[in-house]
Amino acid sequence: MKHIYCISGFGADERLFSHLNFGDNYVHFIQWKIPLPKETMVDYVARMAEEIVHPNPILAGISFGGMVSIEIAKTISIEKIILISSVKNFHEMPLYMRLTGKSKINKIFPLKPYSFLEPIENYNLGITNEEEKSLANEYRKNINPIYLDWSINEIVNWKNDWRPENLLHIHGSNDHIFPLKKIKADYVIPDGGHFMVMNKADEVSQILKEIL
Repeated sequence: MKHIYCISGFGADERLFSHLNFGDNYVHFIQWKIPLPKETMVDYVARMAEEIVHPNPILAGISFGGMVSIEIAKTISIEKIILISSVKNFHEMPLYMRLTGKSKINKIFPLKPYSFLEPIENYNLGITNEEEKSLANEYRKNINPIYLDWSINEIVNWKNDWRPENLLHIHGSNDHIFPLKKIKADYVIPDGGHFMVMNKADEVSQILKEIL
């Protein structure tokens, strides 16, 4: 059996993986940490990687967690990386994200949770039912503002252009956060949105079975 270390999406926790089936493998969850003052991505990733105690693990990352998984893979030996609803490099990021980083709009107008924006955010996330809506609302309500500002800045300024050979990418055809048209995925879930790990968990789990 293999050791799989999972990193959830932006501001989320292990519940985002709750509908997925990783078989009989050992599954570990790395929680998001509150960034230290002026902490770089390199230093932050080093702290995340401290939780990995098994040699040559498999990393599984959703969205921002996939980006962080790639950064971790630059520092330790791994068996493979599984990206879900994520991007491999800055070329796959939508233009508005890259322009936000270049113009530093996120520094001028820091992102904050607003209730009137929730329907738009839920649409972009591909939320389809009350369970997912409740979970997303809880994440919004409890997100740490220091983590929020730091993560947004790291996402829009991510400049990675390196792809590990042992990377596999699962993506949805209807992902509004990271549109498929800019992404070269190894597996595509038809009509899958950004929250497909929950509402299309069976399809994702079948791919995971093949990969593992």
